[in-house]
Amino acid sequence: MAETLTPDICVIGGGSGGLSVAAAAAAFGVPTVLIEGGKMGGDCLNTGCVPSKALLASARRAAMMRGARAFGVSASSIDVDFAAVHDHVQRVIASIAPADSAERFTGLGVRVIQGHAKFKDKRTVVVGEQFEIRARRFVIATGSTPAVPPIPGLDSGPYLTNDTVFDLTKRPEHLIVIGGGPIGLEMAQAFRRLGSSVTVLEAAQPLAKDDPEAAAIVLDQLEREGVVIRSGVKVVGVAHAGSSVTVSIDDSGAEQTITGDYLLVATGRKPTTDGLDLEAARIAYDRTGIFVNRKLKTANKRVYAIGDAVSGQPQFTHAANFHAGLVIRNALFRLPVRVNKHAVPWVTYTEPELAQTGLTEAQARASGIKVRILRWPYHDNDRAQAERETHGHIKVIVTNKGKIVGATIVGAQAGELIATWTLAITQGLNIRAFTGIVLPYPTLSEIGKRAAIDFYTPSLTRPLLRRIIAWLRIFG
Repeated sequence: MAETLTPDICVIGGGSGGLSVAAAAAAFGVPTVLIEGGKMGGDCLNTGCVPSKALLASARRAAMMRGARAFGVSASSIDVDFAAVHDHVQRVIASIAPADSAERFTGLGVRVIQGHAKFKDKRTVVVGEQFEIRARRFVIATGSTPAVPPIPGLDSGPYLTNDTVFDLTKRPEHLIVIGGGPIGLEMAQAFRRLGSSVTVLEAAQPLAKDDPEAAAIVLDQLEREGVVIRSGVKVVGVAHAGSSVTVSIDDSGAEQTITGDYLLVATGRKPTTDGLDLEAARIAYDRTGIFVNRKLKTANKRVYAIGDAVSGQPQFTHAANFHAGLVIRNALFRLPVRVNKHAVPWVTYTEPELAQTGLTEAQARASGIKVRILRWPYHDNDRAQAERETHGHIKVIVTNKGKIVGATIVGAQAGELIATWTLAITQGLNIRAFTGIVLPYPTLSEIGKRAAIDFYTPSLTRPLLRRIIAWLRIFG
């Protein structure tokens, strides 16, 4: 007979968002059950953010060594031990895993159940024949999985996704990447810097969701490093033969083939909803994810959904954590909440990095807002010159009165620099707040302040202002 549990909150999914809900609920003394069918920590820890950034860190060191001569330093040779790179990635995962472990959450007071959850009805979830959970509130935080397109021949042999690429212990000689989004391009640059030949195939425009001007700087850097990027091509077939893989593409009506030894499919992600039996709980969803209202409640008012599982929301770990905080506020304290997806920044961790928060220039203009674009280049920053990181710029989007509505940064440490601008947008700050701030010198953060000062530059030449200054000079 199944054990019946009656917690206040039942969280389905032990990824970043689900763990945040469970930890917060337990901290407030709320009886909580957490169900996870796979590895604790979810995609972010095991196959996403953590391993990808660890791999990029290895690749960055290799690139730094190759470019050290510009700083007066030279190395006799550069040796990439790919098996050791793999070990580095796994050690990073292992060092973080205890914080996401079932043991830790059990210690926090959460009842952790390993197994696959399935709705029995609107207020009941079962895990096999062992558990039946009747909770006051449920939170679906099942994340996402790689979206693999139906390419003829793809399944006839092995291919990589972000779920498997970090298992490689042998460096590819020629890696073919299908998909020119952030995941595809991050991996393309990483493997190229580690010594692989890399070809990226993209049906549309690489980094199509980003500011085109900023994206062009990233793509130019990748191509200068030797990554071959083929945009506007359609993959029409894949053939496996021994240890090689051949991809057939349609390029403006002409069919061509590209052969390598590994194929990485990086064509986005899809919400994980299979097996939940959402129909039994009367929860509305489609292939894009679960439908929620502004409070992240589903059609079943007992059930919330957060993170990648939600339709129309950005698929980022920090977005899931943001959602988790809103759910806790609403479910435990009945506080009014509202999801603002424009408050969620995103970063492509290539080098240079590309970071965005709020509205892009195109989005701002399309919305009908009268905006001004403030800019400042990296090459006019002393720290950037010292570090030889002079490629890139900041672009700040403000209203005519100076309210900050968006920012795009492409360049060194863009992911770190975007945090200040995200705060500015969520707090509704005016650009004048950045003009008086005292920043340490020399730092890259000064780029943002210089862009802010640029807002007032046109007023310096106004005749009235010049007359006022002249009149005040009379008094000494």
